[in-house]
Amino acid sequence: VPVEHAFAHGEELEYAVSYKVSFVNTDVAGVTFRTTLGDYGGRRAYTVDAHGVVYPFYRWFFDLNDQYVSTLDSATLRPLELRSEIREGKYRYSTRFVYDWDSRVVNNTFRNHKNPDSNHKRLDLSDGSYDALASFFNLRCADLTGIERSGSSLMNLVLEDTIRPIRYRFLGREVKNIRGTGKFRTLKFVCELATSSGESFKDGSEFYLWISDDLNKIPLYLESPIRIGSVRVRLLDASNLKYPLTSKIK
Repeated sequence: VPVEHAFAHGEELEYAVSYKVSFVNTDVAGVTFRTTLGDYGGRRAYTVDAHGVVYPFYRWFFDLNDQYVSTLDSATLRPLELRSEIREGKYRYSTRFVYDWDSRVVNNTFRNHKNPDSNHKRLDLSDGSYDALASFFNLRCADLTGIERSGSSLMNLVLEDTIRPIRYRFLGREVKNIRGTGKFRTLKFVCELATSSGESFKDGSEFYLWISDDLNKIPLYLESPIRIGSVRVRLLDASNLKYPLTSKIK
């Protein structure tokens, strides 16, 4: 159950995505998260709009313009809908997840635009079965004292045609220097795809996440190993935060 919300209407978070291989570490894309509070089907809801674009210099090599829009019930932070538009080169892909918590199902529609027929999938929901964006914002609002005591927790990630368990483990507190943004007190987590029994896969599908050790709990840095090198995401700017950014070390 989410505790006090860690974010509010108007929050904006801006990130740089970099690719590191051997000694080369270069920024290739930017991602912005904007949170607004409004109306959704007669109820109050947060809309989180996440937009990622490749920087102009790299578009000849890999052009990406992706948008994910998640709608969360303002009282429970349960997801109500997720829409995404993936535009990568000539590739176009759309998804829409509509959550029905009364019936405990999520109705997913997804299609590759080369194929005009949509695919449909209905998945059974359990408590805490959320898409990635909703999971991210719920994790920010979770009571972390239980995770600190037990060391880890499970959440269920809703994908197009399946729901995969993800285990996230609290690794401890760490002072982290975020290039270009400053030095922060952080909470460090590792997130790993898990088997249905909750065991972690050891196949390089984990990623590391550092969040601000204050009431905002904003993601500051993310690092994910890939087959060659690693992808890193770091905070560039945060505005209209609900609470003072006390984790930043002056």
